[in-house]
Amino acid sequence: MPRKQPGPTTDGNGSTRTGGHHHRARPRLTAVRHWIATAPGTYTWLTVLFVTAVVLHRMSPDFEEEFLRDRSTNLHELSQNPVRVLITSALWIDGGRWLPYAVLFTVFHATAEHWLGTLRWLAVAAAAHVVATLVSEGVLAWAIRQDHAPQSAANTLDVGVSYALAGVIAVLTYRVPRLWRYAYVFAVLVFYGIPLAADGRTFTDVGHFTAVLTGLACYPLTRTLRKTQKTKHPTAQ
Repeated sequence: MPRKQPGPTTDGNGSTRTGGHHHRARPRLTAVRHWIATAPGTYTWLTVLFVTAVVLHRMSPDFEEEFLRDRSTNLHELSQNPVRVLITSALWIDGGRWLPYAVLFTVFHATAEHWLGTLRWLAVAAAAHVVATLVSEGVLAWAIRQDHAPQSAANTLDVGVSYALAGVIAVLTYRVPRLWRYAYVFAVLVFYGIPLAADGRTFTDVGHFTAVLTGLACYPLTRTLRKTQKTKHPTAQ
């Protein structure tokens, strides 16, 4: 007697089941691919950070510190190569912890890029990164001149993507529904404001709060976008 070949199974009602979990998984995978493909700036940046994080993990601690210092937006490097370090400092993560940033980029950067478009999202991120860096380093320079900080602070290590992230988190205030908008912006201001108000505050705390204010100041970019969307999708009468 021939063996029964494997095939579709039927339930008690006679309906055929052909691996329903596979069919459910496909739309999810498609959604993930679409999310990534429609936020090219976010995931290109995240890929670069992954590569540089791997490179950092292969360095000795002493060499890593010197390597990052040359790409740092400290006072010394800003006075020598401002454009170079403003760009390269955003391509490295101090400590090389990539996975938390993968989550944060997906939640905040990708959401903002989907909403604003790549160019506007990049404009917000770049503005927050540059303005926060210049303000925080300016505060540090003042502290050094007033003897509130040592001269060695001019060569401090300052790399990373947290200023750009703070600015994008702030600009998403205008994406939140109006009912929850004030609660959201209040939470953001408190989160970044508490370290600034503490006794042990640092110049990076100044930078993060400045980045938040910069992101909020990017409201005109979102207003223009809303006008465009209203033009494309007029309200039905």
